[in-house]
Amino acid sequence: MAYDAALAVRVRTRLARAPGLAERSMFGGLCFLVNGHMCAGIVGDTLMLRVGPERYAEALARPHAREMDFTGRPLKGMIYVDPPGIASGAALGRWLGMAIAFVQSEPTKKATKKKPPTRRKARQR
Repeated sequence: MAYDAALAVRVRTRLARAPGLAERSMFGGLCFLVNGHMCAGIVGDTLMLRVGPERYAEALARPHAREMDFTGRPLKGMIYVDPPGIASGAALGRWLGMAIAFVQSEPTKKATKKKPPTRRKARQR
């Protein structure tokens, strides 16, 4: 599934100063990580946010928010925000602020070192 490139630019601009910002392809879209934690993402034209279990009910009560249920059951602490809910820059900023506040409350993840590939001997015929 593709993601909305214009929305990606808007999110990237808003998150530019977030510590440890990284982007990764996930969930069939694009995800933004802050300090190694998934913070926000874009699936199609929908914003995906990690708001945490404490603010989950509060986030769902806001207009244009819904459960993130791509697996068939809701993921607690994760929501989708439909395009009308992020039409303005101010609205997008408020949503991203909620997600950033949650991931910044989490301890910074340590980078994992990738193991070099092991070489295998070719089979003898």
